[in-house]
Amino acid sequence: MLDWSQCPAVERDPAKVSGAWVFKGTRVPVKALIENLESGARIDDFLQWFPGVTRKQVEAVLAHTERSLNVA
Repeated sequence: MLDWSQCPAVERDPAKVSGAWVFKGTRVPVKALIENLESGARIDDFLQWFPGVTRKQVEAVLAHTERSLNVA
């Protein structure tokens, strides 16, 4: 399981989206990015659909995910 607390682009607040990890400063769950990419969406599509999220945040989330795969 990923330790999202180590990713500076996200936050979790029990009062926001039932405590899900969201992109910092938004109510957009990180899960929305993963699900959209898995469904074939491009990053540009996601950014257009969720204008509160920045490219820098998306890149940070993807980098965090990639780093977690390198941990044995």
